[in-house]
Amino acid sequence: QKMLHTCTEHLDEAEATHQAVAVLGIGMIAMGEEIGADMALRSLDHILQYGELPLRRAVPVALAILHLSNPKVTVIDTLSKLSHDADQDVALGAIISMGLIGAGTNNARLAGLLRQLAAYYAKDSNALFMVRIAQGLLYMGKGLMTINPTFSDRFLVDPIAFGSLIVLAHSVLHLKNTILGKSHYLLFNIVPAMRPRWLVTLDEDLKEIKVPVRVGQAVDTTGQAGRPKQITGFQTRTTPVLLNYSDRAELATEEYLSVATVLEDFVILRKNPNYKPEKTE
Repeated sequence: QKMLHTCTEHLDEAEATHQAVAVLGIGMIAMGEEIGADMALRSLDHILQYGELPLRRAVPVALAILHLSNPKVTVIDTLSKLSHDADQDVALGAIISMGLIGAGTNNARLAGLLRQLAAYYAKDSNALFMVRIAQGLLYMGKGLMTINPTFSDRFLVDPIAFGSLIVLAHSVLHLKNTILGKSHYLLFNIVPAMRPRWLVTLDEDLKEIKVPVRVGQAVDTTGQAGRPKQITGFQTRTTPVLLNYSDRAELATEEYLSVATVLEDFVILRKNPNYKPEKTE
């Protein structure tokens, strides 16, 4: 609310930098949980319609922070509209934001849009540079990496990763003087937020073991009584597996117990002492 209030004053471009930062703040506060992100998405839409120019420049970046490596169709549409904006800063911000929301997902729709943009901006070297960066992010690690500053099911924030993403967000607000000027190395601030998408299971001696796991859409189970199902529409696979943004995994076998409560990244398993293998006739 405070951030939105800051955005309501109409100021000159020179005085409005703190408003742009407030727009980013909306994205940062609401990231990591679905309902908050949807509400923030609405607020950002209002800012796009009624806000001054410095605010509009910050909206694509805020959208990217809300949906890191999570290319939702609505967000892709908004950003692809903004990438043809009359104001060049908005367009460039939208292009790199397309890269951020699709980071490491190989999303075919985004790939097509970025190819169109590359053809559209073929004469404009700055925009073309941004399109190439976005394409690089989209195919990050051939789709085996993701940008995710949170861990253990988006419960904890990694301050270093999050801080470095904020550095990147601020440099995108001043693209002409930073990334497109002499400070292109600011793009490397993405690196602390990158992490592998693998779920790899290890035994207690840290040797990799192959275990069946169920991977499916994560279900929000806050405040439900009993032991509700954590995932829906699952498929059983053998580790190592790749987890998407909205996926969650659980062990499909009684033979091992997980030391960690949340299955992501590297998980150490120990033998279940009470496990009796099923007798095969």
